[in-house]
Amino acid sequence: MNKSIVYSKLKDSLTSAKKIRIVMDLVKDKDVNFAERILDFHPSKGARILSKVLKSAIANAENNLKISRDSLYISEIFANEASMLKRGKPGSRGNSYPILKRRSHVVIGLSERTK
Repeated sequence: MNKSIVYSKLKDSLTSAKKIRIVMDLVKDKDVNFAERILDFHPSKGARILSKVLKSAIANAENNLKISRDSLYISEIFANEASMLKRGKPGSRGNSYPILKRRSHVVIGLSERTK
């Protein structure tokens, strides 16, 4: 992780990384104001999660480093798989069928756009 980039992380989100990556590709390398508008109108659960992490990253940049919101863009964004919740469903003849509830870690990095 680069020091010139402002990061925000969400660990153990209760959504699979696959569902978040679908929305993630829509906002990669976009300005934060435009990315927020995209995420506000996208109907998926992954968009709601990414919107919260993006707002946190913007607040970190504004409050900690005093960077203007208008000059920020999403330079890094990724979703990795976290540990799974493992459950079981009873099956026939005493068997058990696994249910894997997948979780994810989300990281957003913002950089200042040079003009």
